[in-house]
Amino acid sequence: MTRPPPRENPALIGHGAAEAIFLSAWRGGRIPHAWLIAGPEGIGKATLAYRIARFALSGGEGASLGVAEDHPVFRRVASGGHADLLTLAREAQGQGPSTVIGVDAVRAAGAFAHLTAGEGEWRVLVVDTADDLNVNAANALLKILEEPSDRTLILLVSHSPNRLLPTLRSRCCRLPLRRLPDAAMEEVMRRAGVEADDLAKLMAIAEGSPGRAFALMEAGGVELLESVVGFAAALPDIDLPALHEFADRLARRDAEPAYRTAMRILLWWIARVARAAADGGLAEIVGGEGEAARRIASRAGLDRLAELWEKCARLIDQAESVNLDRKQVVLGAFRQFQSAMRV
Repeated sequence: MTRPPPRENPALIGHGAAEAIFLSAWRGGRIPHAWLIAGPEGIGKATLAYRIARFALSGGEGASLGVAEDHPVFRRVASGGHADLLTLAREAQGQGPSTVIGVDAVRAAGAFAHLTAGEGEWRVLVVDTADDLNVNAANALLKILEEPSDRTLILLVSHSPNRLLPTLRSRCCRLPLRRLPDAAMEEVMRRAGVEADDLAKLMAIAEGSPGRAFALMEAGGVELLESVVGFAAALPDIDLPALHEFADRLARRDAEPAYRTAMRILLWWIARVARAAADGGLAEIVGGEGEAARRIASRAGLDRLAELWEKCARLIDQAESVNLDRKQVVLGAFRQFQSAMRV
């Protein structure tokens, strides 16, 4: 399986409408200086941002946004060595990555944006993601947007655009990206060389997000969903030895991707059960899921399911910020689930 990172990815599948919006503005000669590329996580937003960057940095004369992989601009963007491209992302801090983009980085980006292009006619700033800006950094970026430079493109990637400052959103032209339909998902997975017996299940869990599908496959997402459903189906009873074994496995030092995936699946599945309760049922992905969802929805109800989701989400977020023991997070989440099932 090959899964190139966004700056190296030559293909963008399923987002022709968004590309057409940008190309129309470009060819019209009145290109907005700032664009907000928004949509669910893992659907290709950063890939589109770098696709636009390559197009602009190579002169923007093609019939599409595509730039050949053997083009010098493509190679320099892929390697991170293009003088007229700057990316703002989470900063390294201490032993691991930071959770924010800081104000100093944004101020440096402001200086970059006001320089004359070194290699061509354009400079491009990619913010991946704008969701990671802290308050001071967001205000510093706002100043850059309020004083746009000629021949500078600013591309903001956002999973949750409604959480951004309204003033940031108002100064950007919006490029909304949608979840991919099954045919496009299959094409993405085929190009990546994915061969999985449970591909249909992976795609159902991923809900139109190729990035999520890859993460699920790498972390054993189908098995994790089976485990979550298995524990949930027995509630309010819990097989404590089995749950402790499950939590121990996720708490291992080398199991962080599986832990993160499991917690995302848990939150996703609670929301899925709530939607099923409102809509009248769900299409089963793994065995026993339908019956478990019906029983939980009838016993807990929508209000309690919504409260459960909020409690689990808060627990997971707090654990991330203070580096809590992952085993205790897993056990705590299922204790919250158990409490919600008790009438």
